[in-house]
Amino acid sequence: MEVEVTTPVSESPSQTWTPQSWHSFEAKQQPSYRSPEQVESVTGELSGYPPLVFAAEARELRRHLAQVAEGRAFLLQGGDCAESFADFNANKIRDTFKVLLQMAVVLTFAGNLPVVKVARMAGQYAKPRSSDTEIIDGVELPSYRGDIINGIDFTSAARVPDPQRMLTAYNQSAATLNLLRAFAQGGLADLHEVHRWNLSFLENNPQREKYAQLAERLQDALEFMAVCGVNSDNTPAIRETELYTSHEALLLDYEQALTRTDSLTGKWYDCSAHMLWIGERTRQLDGAHVEFLSGVWNPIGVKVGPNMQPDELLRLTDKLNPNNEAGRLTLITRMGADTLGEKLPALVQAVQREGRSVVWSTDPMHGNTVKASSGYKTRNFDKILREIRDFFAVHRAEGSHPGGIHLEMTGQHVTECTGGAWDISEADLASCYRTQCDPRLNADQVLELAFNAAEWLRAGRS
Repeated sequence: MEVEVTTPVSESPSQTWTPQSWHSFEAKQQPSYRSPEQVESVTGELSGYPPLVFAAEARELRRHLAQVAEGRAFLLQGGDCAESFADFNANKIRDTFKVLLQMAVVLTFAGNLPVVKVARMAGQYAKPRSSDTEIIDGVELPSYRGDIINGIDFTSAARVPDPQRMLTAYNQSAATLNLLRAFAQGGLADLHEVHRWNLSFLENNPQREKYAQLAERLQDALEFMAVCGVNSDNTPAIRETELYTSHEALLLDYEQALTRTDSLTGKWYDCSAHMLWIGERTRQLDGAHVEFLSGVWNPIGVKVGPNMQPDELLRLTDKLNPNNEAGRLTLITRMGADTLGEKLPALVQAVQREGRSVVWSTDPMHGNTVKASSGYKTRNFDKILREIRDFFAVHRAEGSHPGGIHLEMTGQHVTECTGGAWDISEADLASCYRTQCDPRLNADQVLELAFNAAEWLRAGRS
């Protein structure tokens, strides 16, 4: 097994970029800690902790994402909008793991492509906010920025940024990774078991006839393999899977503290996750987040909103992937169902024209957020589907590969997004609305989405 150097990150090699160089740039969306000395103490402690992931794992993910960039695989990325310290438990981790595998099986079979599975888990604890403060009943307090920074309760004490929370985030991320690895290698990922879960979903789905043919074809394929002697006992690929982790690299003190030099290559890796991304609010070319992620060798992503211009996108790709390496950079579009068809073609054309090697993925969640009359933030399932469908259509028209889907989702049966086969209404939202921040698709909606996306993926391949 590869051994990681765990010396403090201040011992950097001689190069222009260092894990600390972001301090010379404007860092947006950072908390205002009361005690810089306490921050330094916590990050110093973290810098001596073992890495959460290995550099070799991040390199393997880059290899898989290179296949996506070349049109030979598909990326499925999903998980909580923001992980919660309070909701940290094995069942919740298991349920999200299961639904990711269920989606992956459907997409793999329909698209005849391997699916690269990347979870928004084991580190998605920080959230950007549109305002530094929020007001409720005339009381103004600092905004909730995720459990790694402050508490969600609307009290003065809870909203004070606390650097000790970084240690809790690290420990819960380590435990989550440990359980995910056990699930992936210990039998829960068995292809036959995953297919049985999908059949159970179809049994109760009001639109089951729409998806029955695909499920029957998959059942026939599994039975054919069994007749040929290919089964879980003699074929590890049937009972095991690869699952990688990712989160938005928002809290830069935390990310810096978990950055290490790889003992095999001498290159820097952010060992808080296999893949990191930059959000729409922090993707400034001259900003600290772009500076930081430009120097680590993990695969990275950047969110691309409707205001992104082609020239700006090309400059970002040059900054984040100067060697134009396949698998290094994922562009995650988040534009809204009513906007993507108009805005995306020019960006795809520019990237194609300049020969940039990128993975194109779609985040159909953020551009479709609205506030219901009841006050709950929600997203409409039909609009989410439409944005995915239009994403596929634009790329097919431009001769580009629609490489992936990026979702805020859960394996639990929450009621946070309206619509879907069960026709969740705005009146239903209050019955099980549990998100820490943004509304998520529930398990049934996610699988319904997978069966629909599978049709578009298969149509494009044929």
